Amino acid sequence: MRYPSSLNLVVSLTTGLFALNMTAHAASFSVQSPDKQLTFTISDDHTQPKYQVAFQGQTIINPSSLGFDFARAPSMRDNMYISSTERASQNSTWQQPWGEAREVTDHHNELLVTFADKTAKATQYSVRIRVFDDGLGFRYEVNQDNARYITRELTEFSIKDSDKSQAWWIPARGWNRYEYTYNTTSLHEAAHVHTPFTFKNNQGVHMSIHEAALVDYAGMTLNQRRPGTFVSDLTPWSDGIAVKTNGQFKTPWRTLQVGDQATDLLNSHLILNLNEPNKLGDVSWVQPGKYTGIWWGMHIGNHTWGSGKKHGATTERTKTYLSFAAEHGFDGVLVEGWNVGWDGDWFFNGDVFSFTEAYPDFDINDIKTHADKVGARLIGHHETSGNVSNYRKQMNAAFKLYEQAGVTQVKTGYVADGGNIKRIDERGHARFEWHDGQFMVNEYLGNIKLAAKYKISINTHEPIKDTGLRRTYPNWLTREGARGQEFNAWGTPPNPPEHTPMLAFTRMLSGPMDFTPGIFDMGFNGLGDKTNRPQTTLAKQLALYVVLYSPVQMAADLPENYLARPDAFQFIKDVPTDWEHSIALAGEVGDYVVFARKERERGKYAGKDWYLGAITDADARTLIVELDFLSSGQRYEAQIYQDGDNANWQQNPYALEVKKQIVTHKDTLSLNLAASGGTAIRFKAL
Repeated sequence: MRYPSSLNLVVSLTTGLFALNMTAHAASFSVQSPDKQLTFTISDDHTQPKYQVAFQGQTIINPSSLGFDFARAPSMRDNMYISSTERASQNSTWQQPWGEAREVTDHHNELLVTFADKTAKATQYSVRIRVFDDGLGFRYEVNQDNARYITRELTEFSIKDSDKSQAWWIPARGWNRYEYTYNTTSLHEAAHVHTPFTFKNNQGVHMSIHEAALVDYAGMTLNQRRPGTFVSDLTPWSDGIAVKTNGQFKTPWRTLQVGDQATDLLNSHLILNLNEPNKLGDVSWVQPGKYTGIWWGMHIGNHTWGSGKKHGATTERTKTYLSFAAEHGFDGVLVEGWNVGWDGDWFFNGDVFSFTEAYPDFDINDIKTHADKVGARLIGHHETSGNVSNYRKQMNAAFKLYEQAGVTQVKTGYVADGGNIKRIDERGHARFEWHDGQFMVNEYLGNIKLAAKYKISINTHEPIKDTGLRRTYPNWLTREGARGQEFNAWGTPPNPPEHTPMLAFTRMLSGPMDFTPGIFDMGFNGLGDKTNRPQTTLAKQLALYVVLYSPVQMAADLPENYLARPDAFQFIKDVPTDWEHSIALAGEVGDYVVFARKERERGKYAGKDWYLGAITDADARTLIVELDFLSSGQRYEAQIYQDGDNANWQQNPYALEVKKQIVTHKDTLSLNLAASGGTAIRFKAL
């Protein structure tokens, strides 16, 4: 690994001579985090190479296997020994062009271990390990011509004291991709799960298993085989092969975030640090911001995606939304359903979508003229309904059209059941793939790279999970990959009160999410407990803008509902989407969470204001928050949006108290959160 000379770097090399007498001289090597709290040990003292992890002197991952099985090449499992090692360390700081924090510290110790086969010396692989204070990552590096078809990756995570551990998870390889509510169970009940997979042992240590830098490889799910032992279960191609390579490959990093408390997971930058730096060069054209959209009206039945009397995506409606957006400081307007192909049951229309032909009542040139006049822009939309071959052959022309129309952001969609992504192979035959298989991993990234050529940023829905590639490709702004707001319009059931505080400690550990917050009318179907509606208070909808990070945030409700509540709407207008610092102040998984974020400094704008968001599950609670994150010596006007005295999500979600008070970093605030309630605060520097 080559590091810039400006970094603090220490490298040492140990050449192993173990092959002569391996049975008598088994080897193990360890690497620790800079603070020496986390230790990764790797060994060949087994029939199969293994690793284990300790935190604060206590084992948290028992000896766990490494290796591969291949379709044709010999397995990389038995008879392997450590033939050489290398060590390195790094302590540097890098900047995000946008993000939850401007500066990220990369401080880690590294160990590179090469394994060779005792009998077939040409069979070898390396494991590169990096250990940080907030967790660790390790990946395989293989250079062997016959290692072309991986059938299984043998990586295990054997959890210490698994029978006493609690887990929060969603099922893997299901029909609804990642769009499930989370289960809270004993760890042994988590049979086959997606990552990030969050759990807590009986000592209160919080951990999350995930992966970083998923490129040209299958997504990793975790399959619990023996109780407490999770095996890497790679999502296969339609022909059953897990990964197809040329024999020279690096896997994604297998990651483990570790902390004494739940908020340690939220304050980690591990996933970003394990990704490569920006490959796009100047990305000043990638702009965070807020948007409105012709979207929610379709979900609640006011309009339709398809053409006809109730068609939502008309020229006049789009112009009205653009004027509203510009007047209230929003950057753009998302319009879904403008292009030919939405008529009928569009879930199955992947073969017929056109990405350049508009319905007759949508004039993109007229809309561009109006957008330029008022100062807001059109945000594009590409729904594939799972036929990626149809999209691929039109993608270049589609981006070119949007470039001409002044579109700089596009929301893509891949609505299809898991395992039902349609591609046409080289023989003209339809094949059906998983959203998180190797084919689609490459397809999503190909979309990002092509969009960058047109200076277009992407918000991916029905995506592959986030693994930190926004660092390498900063035009990959955000994505869905979880049960979003739309389930509150028609889901069975809608998202429960614990859903958003749960997302903070699970899905959000992977990266930004386009949850689409900001619904003000909770009663479009009535306010009954069983009806489709957001099971939150109004104050919680506001707090989501701070808690659920995304560089682009939607004001998801209808314009008339915002105009009816100008007091609450003011917070959405004020809150930024790009941050200088972010701090998780308090929280427990699925129960509650409190975030504070400082607005980004840009150019001559100092960016002195802080924002706070606090949300809770179905339990009302009072939280005492110290304001020591505020700048010393600075006075602030705390503009507080909180649940009213009689607020509750079932009968009275709209009760909102807006108040102001002067505070400094020496003060504390008492936050009274109603059942499924929240508090949103702007700390305006005086």
